Amino acid sequence: MDKNSGKLKMEWAMRNMPVMKNIERRFKKEKPLKGIRIAMALHLEAKTANLAYILKEGGAIVAITGSNPLTTQDDVAEALARKGVKVYAKYGENEKEYWENYNKVLDIKPDIIVDDGGDMVYLVHTKRKELLKNIIGASEETTTGVIRDKALQNENKLKFPVIAVNNGQCKYLFDNRYGTGQSTWDGIIRTTNLTVAGKNVVVAGFGWVGRGVAMRAKGLGARVFITEVNPIRAMEAHMEGFTVLPMKEAAKAGDIFVTTTGDTNVIDKRHFALLKDGAVLTNAGHFNVEINMPELEKFAVKKRIVRKNITEYTLPNKNRVYVLGEGRLVNLACADGHPIEIMDLSFALQSLSVEYLLKNKGKLQNKVYNVPEEIDTKVAEEMLKANGIKIDKLTQKQIDYLTKSH
Repeated sequence: MDKNSGKLKMEWAMRNMPVMKNIERRFKKEKPLKGIRIAMALHLEAKTANLAYILKEGGAIVAITGSNPLTTQDDVAEALARKGVKVYAKYGENEKEYWENYNKVLDIKPDIIVDDGGDMVYLVHTKRKELLKNIIGASEETTTGVIRDKALQNENKLKFPVIAVNNGQCKYLFDNRYGTGQSTWDGIIRTTNLTVAGKNVVVAGFGWVGRGVAMRAKGLGARVFITEVNPIRAMEAHMEGFTVLPMKEAAKAGDIFVTTTGDTNVIDKRHFALLKDGAVLTNAGHFNVEINMPELEKFAVKKRIVRKNITEYTLPNKNRVYVLGEGRLVNLACADGHPIEIMDLSFALQSLSVEYLLKNKGKLQNKVYNVPEEIDTKVAEEMLKANGIKIDKLTQKQIDYLTKSH
């Protein structure tokens, strides 16, 4: 490993993160996080490393682990550690090592948690309850994590406030749609070297991630099929020109499958025998549960690795299907994750949400909050400014017309 490669990746990412560079300059000067301990669990690559480093530059003591065993880039982890962040992560760690690293990060006794997928928040609510009394709050990056945190809230078990960064407009409108839309196909194309044009692509779920994946598939020339359980989203997909049908029907037609639901068993034993020979199965949801891998392992009569990040399963009917990245996040397990500029927006929300939690210590209830509107607006304004884009402002007469009775 080139010992400078991780450093160079971080520098290239920061070169294209103008909003985060502005936050870095302010954090270095003001030290708004001085003495605060921050525990982080995120996909550990260059953009994330810059977030961790900027929080450290803001005065925090920062420890980080990877939120997925196949998404840590070891050269970046090493470079980040050299910058003074406590790093406990490596590519390909097993489940035991995964949880050991989570616990090592939590051993710093954090004041604030930055989570991706909800595992760290879940861990402190179950096996590390002794830490709860010190935690000011947490911020959550993903749809899956927000769902899990809201489940704790609904059961009256959530013990500190959580900022749902995923629900910020500068996150889901760009990261979930444009970011995942591009990076998912980057992972699939980079790994398989197959054409997308002319193929039948099945996208499970038509939330913001599903919208982005379907939009990019259509642009690449695919025939796109959508599966949904929500009638409103199904109607939206239909109005967008996509074919909407149940997974049992889609399974027979699909050449490439992308799951985007955040739920479990989206493709399972109900569907495996229906798959075409050569079908490619991928997941763009957070956890590796959308494709039921344990059931596929039992159902298949043969298994072999045919290319890096591609596992071939021969089914009883002799059809062969191919799973990318072990059913984990294809855009990170098989590529570099979201484009840099997209993560600039998301991580700006993260940085400012951490600062917001600290400024409002003791003032927030133990529930899940959306990103404050002023933070969302500030991040959007900074990105427009960085791109040299100017917009109109309302006149006082226009403001009065919108806000006063008439």
